[in-house]
Amino acid sequence: MQQRERLGSRLGFILLSAGCAIGIGNVWKFPYMAGQHGGGAFVLFYIFFLIALGLPIMTMEFAVGRASQKSPVMAYQALEKPGQKWHIHGYLAMIGNYLLMMFYTSVAGWMLHYFYLTASGGFVGATPEQVAARFPEMLSQPLVTGGWMVVVVLVGFGVCSFGLQNGLERVTKAMMIALLAIMVVLAFNSIGMDGAAEGLAFYLKPDFGRMLEIGVGTTIVGAMNQAFFTLSLGIGAMAIFGSYIGKGRALLGEAINVAVLDTFVAITAGLIIFPACFSFGVAADSGPRLIFITLPNIFNNIPLGRLWGSLFFVFMSFAAFSTVLAVFENIISCCMDLTGRSRKQVAAVNIVLMIVLSLPCVLGYNLWSGFMPFGEGSAVLDLEDFLVSNIWLPIGSLVYLLFCTSRYGWGWDNFKEEANEGGGAKVRDGMRLYVSYILPLIVLFIFIWGIYDKFLK
Repeated sequence: MQQRERLGSRLGFILLSAGCAIGIGNVWKFPYMAGQHGGGAFVLFYIFFLIALGLPIMTMEFAVGRASQKSPVMAYQALEKPGQKWHIHGYLAMIGNYLLMMFYTSVAGWMLHYFYLTASGGFVGATPEQVAARFPEMLSQPLVTGGWMVVVVLVGFGVCSFGLQNGLERVTKAMMIALLAIMVVLAFNSIGMDGAAEGLAFYLKPDFGRMLEIGVGTTIVGAMNQAFFTLSLGIGAMAIFGSYIGKGRALLGEAINVAVLDTFVAITAGLIIFPACFSFGVAADSGPRLIFITLPNIFNNIPLGRLWGSLFFVFMSFAAFSTVLAVFENIISCCMDLTGRSRKQVAAVNIVLMIVLSLPCVLGYNLWSGFMPFGEGSAVLDLEDFLVSNIWLPIGSLVYLLFCTSRYGWGWDNFKEEANEGGGAKVRDGMRLYVSYILPLIVLFIFIWGIYDKFLK
């Protein structure tokens, strides 16, 4: 049997896991969700749900990975009892990783294109209307968006093909440390702008009056959804890194470290964006447009704007790439387990496969723009995002929960023994009632709400 690869350090494990969690959800979706849901109150509920929802499920994914020493597609076979069918979810988890990357590669490419535009002076002297026109113009050009998508796929699988320690761990460590440093610099720059105090108050000071205006239920469900989806739980994206670490640290403590880093990035992204919005009188609730239209206009109007804009899109590209690399590693590991082929062979095949699978998202904004799965203004990306965010992640998380707590699965005692091996924060029996009975109902509610919100509301 081939010896399982190992990560070189605990820091590598934490940064890789955090890199998988830290992505466009933190640095793009979190700020605009906070803006649309009233700022500080949303942030408060988000942190609460991250602890209540994210930590237990992440600990379970880590435990399944470490106990099985397999990729997500084969992990259940190693742990389930003879004749059980839990392993079916392993194949669904693998499909979920492909589904996620079918649109994530394109969005990562958008970030690279905007870095290129900003750094090359493409926005210098442009009017707000001209800046606003650049985003739909980019989407309408399949060779531009497709070209950047191909770059993302080639670089991503290229890095992973060099091996776990020499490729993925080395690159992710450097990228994540650079990302955190750039964020802190950008945040200090934003906080120093005239009028930034008002933006900070909107973002960090809970205003329950504003929350009542928007709707208490809307804010709470929005925060719950964001906390749940930011960690990409349910498709084995975290389980893979559990399979690469030793028994030296208890897994709840490691999950806490990842969640703290993930939250730090999300909160800091808001510190970059909201003071800048308020300084320039820009609506903080301008939604997805915030990154590609609102911020380039702000950078156009500040001293050294081209430098700050370039840094911002480097940071956005790193955030997107950290997730791409982590999920590509998952895909490679699953394919190696299934086929017995080498890392380089599997990477080569997946480069071609991933480019083909990513084309519908690229073409959905131009040649296939007539296909609107959810009505006027929707595109292929919306369908792919819906399948991952509203179907695959909640159902997958529910399966991990039931597998780790039910006597018909791996069971609570086995899960607790694995999770608690090593030093650090431990899983307690007092948590059992909550994670066995209450948490599955919350995840089920998120799943049902996602369907209701999309089709019945």
